[in-house]
Amino acid sequence: MKVALVHDYLTQDGGAERVLRVLQELFPDAPTFVLFHHPSIPTLLMPEKDIRTTFLHYLPFIKHHYQWYLPLMPFATERHDIQDFDVVISSTSAFAKGIITPPTTLHISYCHTPTRYLWTDTHNYIKELNYPWIVKMALPSIISRLRLWDQMSAQRVDHFIANSDTVKERIQKFYRRDARVIYPPIALNAYAPAPQPEDYFLTGGRLVSYKRFDLVVQAFNRLGLPLKIFGAGPEETTLRAHALPNIEFVGRVDDETLKNLYRGALAFINPQVEDFGLTAVESMASGRPVIAYAEGGALETVKDTVSGVFFHEQSWESLLDAVLDFDHTRFTPEEVRASVEKFDVSQFKKQLQNTVTSLIEDYKKGVRQTHFNI
Repeated sequence: MKVALVHDYLTQDGGAERVLRVLQELFPDAPTFVLFHHPSIPTLLMPEKDIRTTFLHYLPFIKHHYQWYLPLMPFATERHDIQDFDVVISSTSAFAKGIITPPTTLHISYCHTPTRYLWTDTHNYIKELNYPWIVKMALPSIISRLRLWDQMSAQRVDHFIANSDTVKERIQKFYRRDARVIYPPIALNAYAPAPQPEDYFLTGGRLVSYKRFDLVVQAFNRLGLPLKIFGAGPEETTLRAHALPNIEFVGRVDDETLKNLYRGALAFINPQVEDFGLTAVESMASGRPVIAYAEGGALETVKDTVSGVFFHEQSWESLLDAVLDFDHTRFTPEEVRASVEKFDVSQFKKQLQNTVTSLIEDYKKGVRQTHFNI
């Protein structure tokens, strides 16, 4: 069986890219098709891998302004030449599921989420883009057309795998398709709890508006407790401008620094609605509990009073109350870490390999878009 992997594009080192790397380990001979690739990002070099790009890779300004080419991305995706492959596995939160496969090719799509800026976060996406107003005036029409293509292209997939129950529900709502759930992988052995935490709270990731780090800043401005924020993004300048001295921005950090930040924190703050929530799981793998907004992936990863606590209104007041009530001594690092063992990379590999094998066998028998009653 000849296998091909398809990913949206390689521009950042996030959770989707970690899934891709595990897929590359599972299928080491499979080429990886992407719209474009930023090899200047060290973790995305993948020098030993066969990375195949489209014409978008060679267009001017693609590295820093790839959003300019959104209208071309469906066309470029359909230009991937995958005629010679028996099985295609797409890893996508945008366009990769829209590849056109031959009738004899099985297409399995691991969906991180239906495209956020098309379905759940359109208004914030347009607001955050640093474009002239006249361009922003045209964007809703472009996004509407992309939304139609996105919904249509989802019907090309033979089988969807969702990265959480939250995403499974979105796939059902927006694409009218069923999906199996296989949680994304975390290398549990790479994280180690500390005997005792230090005296600070932690939050971070991509600093974008939908992740609601503004609520954390507002709450900790009033609490006066030490808070560290890692990561970078379009909201960083605004967050820094509103933060008081008890809040420290540490910027982008390497993996080892991030692991030390996790294990030293009293708790990790998760104020957003996540598809899964990798950073929260990494904190728990480091033995540190999570204070999470009770929506989305957090409800699947955080066990109340065992590995964290919830606040139930997405407001700084509700978060402030949760922090005031929080007592880190009620949580043991060993118990917190044990709560996320099911997300270990070994479990992901086993479940995905078994699922792909099963779907290939069904496909050989003539079973197409199976609807899973799970």
